Amino acid sequence: MPRRGKKYKQSRDKIDPLKKHDFDEAVRAAIDSSYSKFDETMDIAVRLGVDPRHADQMVRGSVILPNGTGKEVRVVVFAKGEKETEATEAGADFVGNDDLVEKIKSGWFEFDKAVATPDMMGSVGKIGKMLGPRGLMPNAKTGTVTFDVAKAVQELKAGKIDFRVEKAGIVHAPMGKVSFGVEKIVQNISAFLETIMRLKPTSSKGTYLKVIALSTTMGPGIKIDTTLVKDMLK
Repeated sequence: MPRRGKKYKQSRDKIDPLKKHDFDEAVRAAIDSSYSKFDETMDIAVRLGVDPRHADQMVRGSVILPNGTGKEVRVVVFAKGEKETEATEAGADFVGNDDLVEKIKSGWFEFDKAVATPDMMGSVGKIGKMLGPRGLMPNAKTGTVTFDVAKAVQELKAGKIDFRVEKAGIVHAPMGKVSFGVEKIVQNISAFLETIMRLKPTSSKGTYLKVIALSTTMGPGIKIDTTLVKDMLK
């Protein structure tokens, strides 16, 4: 078991581990439990009633958080010709084609998200083993392999996040910064859970949303009453 510091223990003691809060209460409690000097990220963890070992129960998608994540996202675009210009005008931080592939081969990873046009995927595939483990590989399912590079860049800059269920059936995602305040964080959570509900596999039986918990980067987990999700989404 990892040893916890004094401030964490004081923060944890403020939380009733058995109580399930409504959304406003949970966010407020998480913010109150934040003790770091930096602006901590608000994270959500959702345990789903799925078995990711079965392909038809894999939950994976993306959502644009209405208030963003609070993090500046550096976007790289693999494109040629007029699509390079389009990406640059849309706000991409780095744009290129084979030259960019070679730069990454040499160990450069000063970016957070990658977009590629379909005609560049042959070249990008050569560095797939470098991008994949870092979660940087462009993927058509998340909208990052597209000829509409302007839209892809703008969405990523606006706060689009990708997520997928882990082996244990849990989905993790950032919901913004503590400094956002209760209202903006709850709005982000609502958008995220709406997407999670929409992606419910038809083969999933029983309870779909099993556990929802919030925590700041350094703070303790705070449980949310899952029965309130449908009311919130209305």
